[in-house]
Amino acid sequence: MAAGVARVLMAGLVASGLAAPAALAQGTVATPALEPATPAPGDPVTRTSYFYVGGRYQKVGEKTLMVGQMFVEVRTPAKVTQPYPVVMVHGLAQTGVNFMATPDGRSGWAQRFVEWGYQVYVVDQVGRGRSGTNPEVYGPYDRLGTRDLERTFTAPEVYDLYPQAKLHTQWPGGAGVQGNASFDQYFASQVPYLANSQQTEDLVDTALGALLDRTGPVVLVTHGQGSLFGWALSDSRSDLVKAHVAVEPGGPPFFDVKFRGSKDFWEKSGDARARAYGITRMPLTFSPPVRTPEDLVVAQQAKPAADGQIRCWLQGEPVRTLPNLAKVPTVIVTAEASFHAAYDDCTAAFLTQAGAKPEILHLADQKVRGNGHMVMVEKNSDLVADTLMGWLSGRLH
Repeated sequence: MAAGVARVLMAGLVASGLAAPAALAQGTVATPALEPATPAPGDPVTRTSYFYVGGRYQKVGEKTLMVGQMFVEVRTPAKVTQPYPVVMVHGLAQTGVNFMATPDGRSGWAQRFVEWGYQVYVVDQVGRGRSGTNPEVYGPYDRLGTRDLERTFTAPEVYDLYPQAKLHTQWPGGAGVQGNASFDQYFASQVPYLANSQQTEDLVDTALGALLDRTGPVVLVTHGQGSLFGWALSDSRSDLVKAHVAVEPGGPPFFDVKFRGSKDFWEKSGDARARAYGITRMPLTFSPPVRTPEDLVVAQQAKPAADGQIRCWLQGEPVRTLPNLAKVPTVIVTAEASFHAAYDDCTAAFLTQAGAKPEILHLADQKVRGNGHMVMVEKNSDLVADTLMGWLSGRLH
């Protein structure tokens, strides 16, 4: 396991009754089980509202339009018992719907966090979903097809493209392929997304900054692509990000990957850096300063840290640090059967090399087994959420 591995808390599992003392790995620390907040008689369990942040008017041809706005749904428990609200940021081709409910009809992570006393903000990325799509303003869009989602998100066990794929068991109702009722519901929620990834980061980073200017200190829960904005926000607003839970963060550092089969599963996707600054496309605050991406020397590890993992691309000499990210308590959460199991430890190694102190939470080590990338909509989604809240319970004061 990469350097920087630290304690992983088990309170969520204890609260769910699924973690025996023997399940605590060496060096972990158990914390008291959390108790849901109890609403006063007659009070609603949850109050909901919404607002938009970050919008500005712009002349487009003969029209005056709003651009850059981001939709934010708010869920508030009758009694807020946690010190900071949670901001949930979805990933590629998704919207905040991922956190609202599951495709088989259960309540989602937003409500689960509310039940533990958190106020929750759920966003739709700028230019997507309820934030509004507008090719006139944002340019070309792209979409993922059914095969794209089946291969890596919902039915990796069918395609067997990486060593951990066959471990996937948690999609509701069987294999998550077209015709599975939960897959069909999930696919209906997919939306077009901006084809320009760097533009996406620029727009969403700005809007999330505006959100934190409004909310004050928060906890970030990001998923997949959403982590790119989480790193940027932890860098630019380290005083306001009290913790960052990066679930299956976008990566690995610097280069994209291609999966070719479980026995020959890794190759670099081209020579151009997919993420010029290692974990983002937009600049981060390095020390010494990075004037251009070429200032970051890149070198590949001689061998992977463990079986079933890639050889990480990290900084070569001289190594630059990320002092702002080092201030934010961070955990990288990886599912057992996800394609991220092949490279999330590289993201942790990159951050550790840069002076940050990310903790690593492999869900399988907590007896949360069989999950793919879309952990928040799978059969054991509540257990995963409780595990995340167990980690948070030891980090927030």
